[in-house]
Amino acid sequence: MSELLVGAGLVALAVGAAFFAREISNGGGTGSGMASTDVGAIKPLRADDQPADMSGVIEYNGRKYSYSGYDITPLPREQVEELARTLDPEAYRITMKAGTEPAFCGDLLNNKEQGMYVCVLGGLPLFRAGTKFESGSGWPSFYEPYDPAHIVEREDRSHGMIRIEILDARSGAHLGHVFDDGPPPTGKRYCLNSAAMKFISDDEPTPAESQPALHIASFGGGCFWGVEDSFQKLNGVVDAMSGYQGGHLDNPTYRQVCSDNTGHAEVVRVMYDPKGISYDELLTHFFKVHDPTQLNRQGFDYGSQYRSVIFASNAEQIEQAKAHVQKLSEAGKFGGRKIVTQILPAPEFFPAEVYHQDYNARHGRSCSIGSDG
Repeated sequence: MSELLVGAGLVALAVGAAFFAREISNGGGTGSGMASTDVGAIKPLRADDQPADMSGVIEYNGRKYSYSGYDITPLPREQVEELARTLDPEAYRITMKAGTEPAFCGDLLNNKEQGMYVCVLGGLPLFRAGTKFESGSGWPSFYEPYDPAHIVEREDRSHGMIRIEILDARSGAHLGHVFDDGPPPTGKRYCLNSAAMKFISDDEPTPAESQPALHIASFGGGCFWGVEDSFQKLNGVVDAMSGYQGGHLDNPTYRQVCSDNTGHAEVVRVMYDPKGISYDELLTHFFKVHDPTQLNRQGFDYGSQYRSVIFASNAEQIEQAKAHVQKLSEAGKFGGRKIVTQILPAPEFFPAEVYHQDYNARHGRSCSIGSDG
């Protein structure tokens, strides 16, 4: 009996030490729920203290995808030419011959509807209506692309000047130019030809060509290291990224989230191939790798940032998640204890610092709690 007690004590000490090391080694965060008041006195940022980059390209099964889940693999020239043959002469001149429409003449210049602007060749989303602004230039102007990977920039030395041309990443269609005289927060002015775009209102169905090929799901179940690691090992999961979601502070840091004052939860943003794994299978996995009956904590980690939460990308995911929880409850899983998992529409996701990404894979450890369900 004494040997068992000693062994249990050693395990508890080891777990506590690992937890303490996690908080200290990552900048003195307060993952145990203790409030941190000195969030401003932080040492200069290192490269791995910066948020993870979501502007790049993900390669999967020989194709290229944006972090928004869109297939941005360049189309074969023959396919681009075939699509271009369906355009009117003006749209063809602009997209295929790098033309420019006259100022103040484009039919999308004064459009005020909510929705998104997609490329007239292939339908790749280019800009959201919420980033459109009145520049006075005579052409539709935006300060931020739908996804940075959807736009290709290259130097343009035509007409005796040096400018930055922007092209559609999938079709290579000429769109316009980008300038450094835009409004905050980017300071950019993406100047577009109306004829190079189509507008899709929020009130109309999104055409198949303008829908993502890969889907997004977000889960919070305590320490995101273990949750991220477990999802990355599933077939059909293309990418899993640790981050923060659900709070009131933009671009939060780990220390700020650990103060339990931001409203954010530690979450994992999962990008998956619906042909390789279903959302319901992701839900099943999620409820296996954490205890959904613990309110605002997971094991030794406590605070609302460690809450059990599902951030759904659409109404269908919300309904599926609710049905899944009901099924688990009716089956008496988790010893009959109440499931406290929140199911909410997904707000903006903020990637965590670089040193949090792939943490378990890089350090050969795991901190997933697991459940008894």
